[in-house]
Amino acid sequence: MARRRLGILISGRGTNMAALVEASRAEDCPYEIALVASDRPEAPGLAWARERKVPVFAQSPKGMPKPDYEARIDAALREAGVEAIALAGYMRLLSDDFVHAWRGRIVNIHPSLLPRYKGLDTHARAIEAGDSHAGTSVHIVNEELDGGEVLGQAEVAILPGDTPETLAERVLAEEHRLYPKVIAEWLTR
Repeated sequence: MARRRLGILISGRGTNMAALVEASRAEDCPYEIALVASDRPEAPGLAWARERKVPVFAQSPKGMPKPDYEARIDAALREAGVEAIALAGYMRLLSDDFVHAWRGRIVNIHPSLLPRYKGLDTHARAIEAGDSHAGTSVHIVNEELDGGEVLGQAEVAILPGDTPETLAERVLAEEHRLYPKVIAEWLTR
């Protein structure tokens, strides 16, 4: 089986990236990690990837027009032979042009049960609303923020006394289980 080449974009710790990298080491995994790229050269996730011999690329967007920054990320992904992109805690909004160039080949993991709570502060918003469950969603990236087709979700109960931080910990654990599974299914359909 030819494995698909996955690029991962991160901005921070890269815990979802790490889950994808670890899953890619299984013999039956349909993808391999071609590149981990970041908008923050000091991102801890890059150091983790380097230690495991995963190719990395970092480009700070500071002082650069967005099209120039995205052109550099795009060139690095294409040079690495990336066929699909997973956003894993990548905290920059991608331009419509970038999304269009990779149409149908970018997925994101978002810490809510989409279509509820697009954007930031999802855990606090779910708690404030009195929801019984929060969760996480993997979706295709399109031009609408957190608006693409949902490929998979996992629910997490909101417990009495939960704070955004305690809920976030449990949701993150579900993300680590869900993301590799959904990406593997998506790349083989």
